[in-house]
Amino acid sequence: MTWTVAVAGATGYAGGEVLRLLSAHPGVELGALTAASSAGTTLGEHHPHLLPLARRPVERTDVERLAQHDVVVLALPHGASGELTAALEARAASTGRGPLLIDCGADHRLTSAEAWRAFYGGEHAEPWTYGLPELLHAGETTARAQRAALGSTRRVAVPGCNVTAVTLAAQPGAAAGLIDQSRLTAVLAVGYSGAGKTLKPHLAASAALGCAQPYAVGGTHRHIPEIIQNLEVAGGQAGAPRLSLTPVLVPMSRGILATVTAPVTGRVLDSGHPDALLRSAWQQAYGAPGQTEPLVHLLPEGTWPVTGAVTGSGLATVQVAYDHAAGVAVMVCAIDNLGKGTASGAVQSLNLALGLPETTGVITQGVAP
Repeated sequence: MTWTVAVAGATGYAGGEVLRLLSAHPGVELGALTAASSAGTTLGEHHPHLLPLARRPVERTDVERLAQHDVVVLALPHGASGELTAALEARAASTGRGPLLIDCGADHRLTSAEAWRAFYGGEHAEPWTYGLPELLHAGETTARAQRAALGSTRRVAVPGCNVTAVTLAAQPGAAAGLIDQSRLTAVLAVGYSGAGKTLKPHLAASAALGCAQPYAVGGTHRHIPEIIQNLEVAGGQAGAPRLSLTPVLVPMSRGILATVTAPVTGRVLDSGHPDALLRSAWQQAYGAPGQTEPLVHLLPEGTWPVTGAVTGSGLATVQVAYDHAAGVAVMVCAIDNLGKGTASGAVQSLNLALGLPETTGVITQGVAP
């Protein structure tokens, strides 16, 4: 069977990466490619690397046009998809049929209206099924509940890219009760494509090259409540996680390297073998490469994640170690922010919702050097 897929927001970085994957996906046929201000142009003017799609016209984003497809992927700015998805759902309710909706924006991720208003402002949209198949639920050693939810949904909210990196780094410790979630610190090195295509002075090459720039410092980054939400699910402790998050733009186009630290719990200290106990929890969650989680690889001991190894792919690499001097767990994850952080996560969730093998169309090898 072949499903038709429309992509709204096709001219942005996320939309382009979704198209790169779906153009090689054996189970889908690309339909309407839409945008707002760039409607009337051709896709090649925005994504010249997508040569087979270069002559395709960019259409205006229209509810009736999108609704003609089996699947609609929304790669729109935060706050822009809520109104559009409401119109698509209203149409589906009146006709009795609607497309599978995959939203790469933030509008449907948060379950807390209070958190939405505090970090985004405006009206809180209905939360959808969360599109991180590897998300652990309290009591699980491997992710089953989230995959089951994605396998029966028609509405998917794809996680934020920083959220994916921090969640994958830290959730095994939260689920196993091995880290103090009230004292989490995360520092992220982030590639510039994570800031989008909007032209701003601090994103120009003259400001970016040879320079590292922190942003959204002091608890202001919009991904904080989403990370906390995930760790609450994994640890089964509502209100327990507290997170200090500092992202830093570094001169690379793609990638996120997330380093998360947290004090360990008494259980780890009392074990007498903190390194082995931490390693065991991450091993249970992610297994050997390709065995438990096809896209999350726990690296061999002593080997640390690097962004170059996952560039262009849907992979995440993780590692954990115990800092004996500081008494903290050091948890690291590397992803491509446009890959596992956005488009690959969207395609992975799309596959589960359609009953396809999870990694269909997802690139499972990085680019090196």
